[in-house]
Amino acid sequence: MRQILSCLLVIMLAGCRGVDRRDDAAMTRFIDDLMGRMTLEEKIGQLNLLAAPGDIVTGEAQQSDVAGPIMRGEVGGLFNLKGVDKVREIQRLAVEESRLGIPLIFGMDVIHGYETTFPIPLALTATWDTSAVREAARIAARESTASGICWTFSPMADISRDPRWGRIAEGVGEDPYLGAEMVRAMVYGYQGTDPTSYAPDEMMACVKHFALYGASEGGRDYNTVDMSRQRMYNEYFPTYKAAVDAGVGSVMASFNEIDGVPATANQWLLSDVLRDQWGFEGMVVSDYTAILEMVAHGIGDLAEVSARALQAGNDMDMMSYGYVGTLTESLASGRVSEADIDRACRRVLEAKYRLGLFEDPYRYCDAERAAREVFSTEHRAVARRIAAESFVLLKNSENLLPLQRGGTIAVIGPLASSRENMPGTWSVSTDLKAPSTLVEGMQEVAGEGTRIVYARGSNVCYDEALERAATTFGREIPRDGRSDRAMLDEALRVARGADVVVAALGEPSEMSGESSSRTDIGIPDAQRELLEALVATGKPVVLVLFAGRPMTLEWEDAHVPAILNVWFGGTEAAEAIADVLFGDVVPSGKLPSSFPRNVGQIPVFYNHKNTGRPLGDAQWFAKFRSNYLDVPNTPLYPFGYGLSYTTFEYGDIELSSDRLSQEGSIEATVRVTNTGSRDGVEVVQFYVRDLVGSTTRPVQELKGFRRVSLRAGESADVSFTITPDMLQFYNYDLEYVYEPGEFDAMIGGSSDRVHTARFVLE
Repeated sequence: MRQILSCLLVIMLAGCRGVDRRDDAAMTRFIDDLMGRMTLEEKIGQLNLLAAPGDIVTGEAQQSDVAGPIMRGEVGGLFNLKGVDKVREIQRLAVEESRLGIPLIFGMDVIHGYETTFPIPLALTATWDTSAVREAARIAARESTASGICWTFSPMADISRDPRWGRIAEGVGEDPYLGAEMVRAMVYGYQGTDPTSYAPDEMMACVKHFALYGASEGGRDYNTVDMSRQRMYNEYFPTYKAAVDAGVGSVMASFNEIDGVPATANQWLLSDVLRDQWGFEGMVVSDYTAILEMVAHGIGDLAEVSARALQAGNDMDMMSYGYVGTLTESLASGRVSEADIDRACRRVLEAKYRLGLFEDPYRYCDAERAAREVFSTEHRAVARRIAAESFVLLKNSENLLPLQRGGTIAVIGPLASSRENMPGTWSVSTDLKAPSTLVEGMQEVAGEGTRIVYARGSNVCYDEALERAATTFGREIPRDGRSDRAMLDEALRVARGADVVVAALGEPSEMSGESSSRTDIGIPDAQRELLEALVATGKPVVLVLFAGRPMTLEWEDAHVPAILNVWFGGTEAAEAIADVLFGDVVPSGKLPSSFPRNVGQIPVFYNHKNTGRPLGDAQWFAKFRSNYLDVPNTPLYPFGYGLSYTTFEYGDIELSSDRLSQEGSIEATVRVTNTGSRDGVEVVQFYVRDLVGSTTRPVQELKGFRRVSLRAGESADVSFTITPDMLQFYNYDLEYVYEPGEFDAMIGGSSDRVHTARFVLE
């Protein structure tokens, strides 16, 4: 029997090997032939995406829980199976033991790297460096594809203005323009620029979560989203559309509802917008158990919600067993048609065809390349460089940073000696024992002439249950059994004997991320009291802040001399942090999200709209204006903010003309000078304001940015080209238009520090 199956497989694949996978006609002929030989159950099986069991053992795959369904043709793909030998074994079951030998697609949450792990996506966005982000995704693809993985559930394109939402860590911040640029770079890094055919070291990307997931009410994960369609199109859709325009191969539907219908079964979203308006032709997959979860949403039983999801345009069911469990019955009852099933099956098969899996089901199982490239010295060097780019210097009184080598440096805090927390959330393929601790990284970079001493100082927080919840998934920080007083006394003794204190504090990695929403987004209580005590010693204190989100830092900003926000920097984070602390790398990161003063300000974001009673130039309180009574109405640290070890001065904007025709362009140029004593990189940011529109318009919109490297004392002219297309927006009728009138062009080093020049679109 096995020989007969092998012969059938050879015959089927013979028509595919050697063909140009960019030839749509050839792909159609191949899939038509294949589907003509598939049973209904096999077609539905292609729509079934399962998580790989955690107990698959090399050499024993045929005894695993998924082996039977795979051999019966009831599975289209598996995800989060690590190990090239395991992937090869499971693939063999599909291509050699099933009736038609259709290969599986293997996916993984390669969110910010495979084993070479880069900064969390929010931190990657803080580089404002699309080439670096693309390079990180390229390396992730190279390592993944050598290891059997050809599909990643990334990039996450969800715009969020609510840092209580834990998954802001996985996203691209608050701005649609910056987010779109980063999402596009990730797609190109994973897939290359030809979406019709993948090289053996390229993988299919999956933009998620479509759509609006980052706007969940109250910042609670999986919660309801409700907004106007004008806001959707202008502020939340651009990042997803950028991925589609870049040729992303797949889209993942979001958990939340939109206009009262969960995204997973929302035909307006998945068909009218995604396919009809944007022209997406790839595959749509549900999120984990999202089809089943629509039962709890209250729109039907499993058969009903499965039918609605399929008809809406959701092709693959992740872990709900709704399609394989109910579609045969729904077809018999007329709830779905065979055309609905065929349409979804074809999209899955097309993805496999584009990936070359019909040519060679094992093309992504390259053990020799995996041994050579995964976590290689070369890749780790890139990760270290990009991590250093992502750090944002929030404060640096009296130039306390960079630190001087020599003397004694006390490194204090529960995050200073935890290697498992360095990579950050959603690093599922990372070897958590591989990263250095911050203490180790600082000692390596400082050299033998510098004495690094360590004290824990406190637990992560006083609440042991909260601490356990925030250190899951292998990110344990063993709780110290000593009393809080004993740990604090030890830390103070160590601090008093040092020349400077580095306080390594903040969130453990799983205090942000999925299902990690917080109402208090400050430094946890035990660590905050430790920091207060360290500052009270009178020693100079540098706060190295670990964070997966914008945090509330009013006390820290007022009392701590220097604050370096390092997010979660990946496997090479410790060495990269030390590179910046000792000045081997000058910080250049800029915030992709505003940091609120307190949670009561949320949402606070730079590209808001004016009210009829704007606060104006006042920073505090003005009666009968739109403001708060008890705090300044600005964020603590605004979008685009970030200091350096040098200083930059901006000249006035020079416009090539103050009139812009509807077929023309004008140049906005500013001279930027490095006025400090060190070489550095400045992110020059270009904003526009539409002063009068048919609908209200934001007070600022980012429209461009440049990373400019300047030696000490050097100047450069930085120009941005303004075209009418740059000024387009969706009006009340959702028409994408630009409207003649006055505009302000703004250029500066952050959203709150800009020079302005006015022009008119004729």
